[in-house]
Amino acid sequence: MSSEVVKKEGSLNLKITSKSYVKPDEKIGKKQYQLVTFDLPYLAFYYNQKLIFYKGGNFEENVEKLKNGLGVVLKEFHQLAGRIGKDEEGVFLVEYDDDMEGVEVVETVANEVSVEDLTVAESNASLKELIPYGGICNLEGMHRPLLAVQLTKLKDGLAMGLAFNHAVLDGTSTWHFMTSWAEICSGTPSTTAQPFLDRTKARNTRVKLDLSLPEPKAPPPSTNGEAKPESEGVPPLANGGAKLEPVLREKIFKFSESAIDKIKSTVNENLPSDGSKPFSTFQALSTHIWRHVTLARDLKPEDYTVFTVFVDCRKRVDPPMPEAYFGNLIQAIFTVTAAGLLSAHPPQFGASLIQKAIEAHDANAIDRRNKEWESSPKIFEFKDAGINCVAVGSSPRFKVYDIDFGWGRPENVRSGTNNKFNGMIYLYPGKSGGRSIDVELTLEPEAMGKLEQDKEFLMENII
Repeated sequence: MSSEVVKKEGSLNLKITSKSYVKPDEKIGKKQYQLVTFDLPYLAFYYNQKLIFYKGGNFEENVEKLKNGLGVVLKEFHQLAGRIGKDEEGVFLVEYDDDMEGVEVVETVANEVSVEDLTVAESNASLKELIPYGGICNLEGMHRPLLAVQLTKLKDGLAMGLAFNHAVLDGTSTWHFMTSWAEICSGTPSTTAQPFLDRTKARNTRVKLDLSLPEPKAPPPSTNGEAKPESEGVPPLANGGAKLEPVLREKIFKFSESAIDKIKSTVNENLPSDGSKPFSTFQALSTHIWRHVTLARDLKPEDYTVFTVFVDCRKRVDPPMPEAYFGNLIQAIFTVTAAGLLSAHPPQFGASLIQKAIEAHDANAIDRRNKEWESSPKIFEFKDAGINCVAVGSSPRFKVYDIDFGWGRPENVRSGTNNKFNGMIYLYPGKSGGRSIDVELTLEPEAMGKLEQDKEFLMENII
């Protein structure tokens, strides 16, 4: 592709230098993998976007290493080089054949921009330019790659933007793939754990969905008011048609190891007498965020607020699935209370609600949820998480700062804008390691402004 300058006011002025496709290094033949009940609800979500920054290294050499490694790792993870399809009975599946294009890789240049310029707490329009498939629905995977990679040359490093089809894999599988890709690029002859590809071992109900790509409509506007050409033909599902979503802010709050320890010890000081066990770090941090976001929203005492967490079910299903299960094996768990109750009670109240909801979600609960959905399938929009919600969709267990392709650990890891709504949270381990956690939060501007001034939320008194 000839060089093409993408000119947008206030943008990075990215120059596209190459667009190519990477296939598995070896012939694999025709493969089909049925999408199961754990996958199907996400067909109307958007592609799951990640953005990783690296410093140093020779860009051209790094890109060549990444492409070569991708060809190797796709032999095991060949589903990502395929497409979404349907069988003769209307059951959705992942199809792979050797004549398919493979994974899309776009190379761009932003020579005047440094890694530090882009390692900012708050998301902005420039960051969005570094990640492919903004506003692209997973159902589009019937006609486009299931994984797209954008590699941008910066003044002093590389930005890796990734878009994964969320109907095909969840966060655990995403980071399993990224870890395996990095292992190959770093010279490991084989990956630590091969993906477990048979989704029907987790659920084998064949669900027929009458679902097809929507009729072409005007593409959703980009953040600077211009239409995004790659979104043509896909209506803004989250907008419900004509109504536009409110402007939201996305910001990362960094909690040090000492702050996390203080949050956890505080909520465990006086355990409630309702049978609650000691609260985990996740439960303690979750109730900390839930309470303070609810206060920042200035809700009425009688207003409901929902806490939602997408729980990994690999060890919860019967029989349990291996950690290397490739696909979606998550379910949303909801707990609800009145805003006044949440704020009037100590943090143990909210932590107990979250703990009980998570512990109750055993194999029987998962099976009941699946049967209920299979009897009356509902394709979720990504923001169907509940009223006045706080929703957690990632985990600090994912070792994102260990993704080293051979030229050093990441400088920063964050999510793209897809699948974000008012109250959405992504948790990442802090770059400093230990028990530090980064909280990537999306909120309406007024609530975000109040949260930024909330010293108790920020734990400013903790070193």
